[in-house]
Amino acid sequence: MTEGHVRAFTDALGLPGLQDLHTHFLPPRVMAKVRAQFDAAGPLIGRAWPLRYRGEDDVLVETLRSFGVRRFTALPYAHKPDMAEFLNDWAAGFAERVPEAAVCGTFFPEPGVTAYVTSRTESVEVWKVHVQVGAFTVTDPLLDEAWGVVAEAGTPVVLHAGSGPVPTEHTGPEPVAALLRRHPRLRLMIAHAGAPEYAEFLGLAETHERVALDTTMAFTPFFDEMGGAYPPELLPRLRDLGLAGRVHLGSDFPNIPYPYGDQLDALARLGLGEEWLRAVCWDNTLALLG
Repeated sequence: MTEGHVRAFTDALGLPGLQDLHTHFLPPRVMAKVRAQFDAAGPLIGRAWPLRYRGEDDVLVETLRSFGVRRFTALPYAHKPDMAEFLNDWAAGFAERVPEAAVCGTFFPEPGVTAYVTSRTESVEVWKVHVQVGAFTVTDPLLDEAWGVVAEAGTPVVLHAGSGPVPTEHTGPEPVAALLRRHPRLRLMIAHAGAPEYAEFLGLAETHERVALDTTMAFTPFFDEMGGAYPPELLPRLRDLGLAGRVHLGSDFPNIPYPYGDQLDALARLGLGEEWLRAVCWDNTLALLG
């Protein structure tokens, strides 16, 4: 599926467009460094990753609009101390300039994290935490009170904790399970459907009413080559979870090595039905973000 087919996809489903829970917009200097990591196939990437979409923010926003994406995210993520609040300020400004963008924020295990998370509770619509890039565990004691604040607020957190594309000592389902034992009301959106630990993260979503999956890059041939294809025996459970409102379209735009529509094509190939596709591509995230 090429870019030109994206609107045909939504039209066929009778949808007014798409709701994409997992896109990235970052301050220019930060985005340049991210792109350099992809161009160099850095250590947390592990393979050639030719970025399909480049350009300034206004170009990328117009690209999403041309696809009919009505709601999307910035999802900044901090990878060192004293970075999160800079990213949070930038993301708040981005959302002011771009009406389709949800107000996003991030946090990092550092002194003062509870204070700045608390101060942004009423404004942030989606948090982003990336333990692979940040090189920390979700159970870091410095984060415990902040997680409690987020759980109480009910704000969704897009959490990259799966071991794809490259595992680290901080990735995997076990720390997330421990976090949920401590804070069972957390509204976690597991990025990339938890790849490659698909079964384990699906199980966490099934047993925690506020845990969901996003589809980002999962099911695409590119991702299958890295971590193995999604186990077919899990598909009936994935269908049930999506129809229950807890699977969300994600793309990773613009940091993807194929056309945007390939993610949609991959979802359609699962054969889970038009009702499921409408829920995943529109209804579930609309209900989450409004």
